[in-house]
Amino acid sequence: MKLNTPRWWYVRDSNHARITRTALKPLGWVWAAATARRIAKAAPVDPGGPVISVGNLTVGGSGKTPVAREILRLLRDRGLDAHALSRGYGGRLEGPTQVDPAVHAAADVGDEPLMLAQGSPAWIARDRVAGAKAAVAEGAQALVLDDGHQNPALNKTVSLIVVDGETRGDEWPFGDGSVFPSGPMREPLKAGLARADAVVILAPTDAETVDGELFRTFGDLPIFVARLTPEGPPPSGAQVGFAGIAKPWKVERSLKAAGCDLVDFVPFPDHAAYSHRDMAFLRDRAAVFGAGLVTTEKDWVRLTPAQRVDVTAWPVVARFEDEAAFAAFLTERIQSAR
Repeated sequence: MKLNTPRWWYVRDSNHARITRTALKPLGWVWAAATARRIAKAAPVDPGGPVISVGNLTVGGSGKTPVAREILRLLRDRGLDAHALSRGYGGRLEGPTQVDPAVHAAADVGDEPLMLAQGSPAWIARDRVAGAKAAVAEGAQALVLDDGHQNPALNKTVSLIVVDGETRGDEWPFGDGSVFPSGPMREPLKAGLARADAVVILAPTDAETVDGELFRTFGDLPIFVARLTPEGPPPSGAQVGFAGIAKPWKVERSLKAAGCDLVDFVPFPDHAAYSHRDMAFLRDRAAVFGAGLVTTEKDWVRLTPAQRVDVTAWPVVARFEDEAAFAAFLTERIQSAR
């Protein structure tokens, strides 16, 4: 059963959040201890090529997949045959399987691998070592590991942490630092940063700068700022939006900031598989307002061809503010590992 992401996870100062966190703290300690034990006991494998891990420290919602897709583009532009490697969350196939958007659906391989496969070779594998070796055997000169920071199976050339750079009032990417389920953290901040080589802050599109306090959180680690940029304007006319991602409220906010005439917005759980009843409800809401339906690219790939009729995808891409500096950092790390 998929659940909506609790928004209070990301609020630092709130009596309600504080009481709930206190009750759940013991479960967070168990989760953190289990993660630390699993990582400490691992013996990472060299798959035969450089591995760029794109991960995060929180449960969903940081923008890993757009950043991974941009890294794949940058590596391809520099002559490297880079392949994506994902666990394939939400898909039924165990892999190793090379994703084919013309053949596979999100129910087969997951939504994120389908997005990555639109621009680069992409693989899914529950066993990351087997997936990496399969990709290298097919000519991969570099592997971009999507959501790999807490997976210690592979020897990583570069470990990147992607952080949601949005800070509004008491909302903070890490909340008060509590570990799941008392907060959004997959592991304590200090432990996660100790294995990182650099941080990518995904800044809000409607903010000119990133909060300086967030920069100071990462100490001496190199920090690169990227922004989610719409590939085009939202559809014209009245629209009912919907999204099944970790932070659906951010989609609503971004659509409005982009000038969309958003008359209603419906949030769904992360990675939601849309049923006929869900789509009937959405179409009824659109009919009430005489509006169209708009959603994210990640949600759109989870829809069946029949469900996609009259639904507009609004794709966004990640772009680095200093692309040359980030590309130079990656290139230097890859070359020094050879």
